[in-house]
Amino acid sequence: MGRRRRRKQLPTEPVETAIESMTHDGKGVTHLDGKTTFIHGSLPNEQVRFLYTGRWRKHDEGRVIEVLRASPDRVEPRCHQFGICGGCSLQHQAHRAQIESKQQAMLDALKHIGKVTPEHILPPLVGSSAWGYRRKARLGVRYVPKKGGALVGFRERGSSRVADIESCHVLHPRVGELLPQLRSLIDSLSVYDQIPQIEMAMGDEACVLIFRLLSEPTESDLAALHGFGEQHQVAIYLQTGGPDTVKPLNGAAAELTYDLPAFDLKLQFLPSDFTQVNSDINRQMIHRAVKMLDLSSEDRVLDLFCGLGNFTLPLARHAGSVTGVEGDAGLVARARENATLNSIENTTFFTANLYESLEHEPWLSQCFNKVLLDPPRSGAQEILEHLPKLGAEKIVYVSCYPGTLARDAGIMVHELGYRLIDAGVMDMFPHTAHVESIALFEKG
Repeated sequence: MGRRRRRKQLPTEPVETAIESMTHDGKGVTHLDGKTTFIHGSLPNEQVRFLYTGRWRKHDEGRVIEVLRASPDRVEPRCHQFGICGGCSLQHQAHRAQIESKQQAMLDALKHIGKVTPEHILPPLVGSSAWGYRRKARLGVRYVPKKGGALVGFRERGSSRVADIESCHVLHPRVGELLPQLRSLIDSLSVYDQIPQIEMAMGDEACVLIFRLLSEPTESDLAALHGFGEQHQVAIYLQTGGPDTVKPLNGAAAELTYDLPAFDLKLQFLPSDFTQVNSDINRQMIHRAVKMLDLSSEDRVLDLFCGLGNFTLPLARHAGSVTGVEGDAGLVARARENATLNSIENTTFFTANLYESLEHEPWLSQCFNKVLLDPPRSGAQEILEHLPKLGAEKIVYVSCYPGTLARDAGIMVHELGYRLIDAGVMDMFPHTAHVESIALFEKG
């Protein structure tokens, strides 16, 4: 039997250091004893005292306990649980500086990973408010007797515990200011300790809360949930198993929709469907993507990872035809329904796993002169080799992770003969370290 490795004991005395830079996920970077140390709650060019929270062979981590010389970009966090709650990591940094840091993170990734530089840097897309923007979220729930009952909110940073918060400033106020009432509701139920999660989904009007249940609620529980929904004007759904068990409490589905006024569109979606969390940035992002593709009635556009038609239908308003491809059959069904709802007849949709072999896909034998890519965090590497064969002259790439955007940009530029014309960030998740970006490639 092998020997158990003893955990390295952490120093208990505070350490003073200067912060040199910041990681893409919002931690300050310094170097001590020949190792990189990541310090939560610090900003570049600050002098701080910190306590170690972890030590490893190649790096260490710590948290700030005192700022000795503050960055001019430091601001007072709005949330009193900032630094504990894992929902935000940048509330201590001025909003303008957050955007600048994210833009630099995108450019650094493009340079160091993809070995590419955009010919033009686009101005950032910024919403009307950096607060109360979030319309989709999964909130943890945990019954903690020592805290007086149920806790509802995001998980604590680096922990499975639920943060003890009374309100959340990044959630839309209809839910962000409802946390105390949700706590009281759960405390009143017989299944108070059998609810691990509440998922929120909001459209322009309706708001849905999905309660994940690990055991059957009583009739009294159902009546309490119904009354809560009526009182606070939210639709209550229950989930007793996998995603296919999500059902409205009273049997009547809520009508979740969002408008895209610039394109005269209304899109419907289900509570468990993927939609963008920030409706303001989503509208700006779609407008920018359509403009970047410079569409005309002669264009045949391919929208890969099309979801429920968030880009497909706006593109169809300006292009000759648009083909959307998505791996989730439910989302494809919603995309078709949304095309019909909006009287759009120049779209075709296919269900296909874009990470597997596509040799028998009928749409892959067609020609498309323009392409929109909106992949998940893992990127679009598997589909890139097909783009030149399809005749793609312009490609707009919407990214939720700069690392895979940079990797794919390197392939497109150095192997497939495209130029990186434009790139810029979008402030989809203010006060968090998420970096959303958009880039334009043209055949060289």
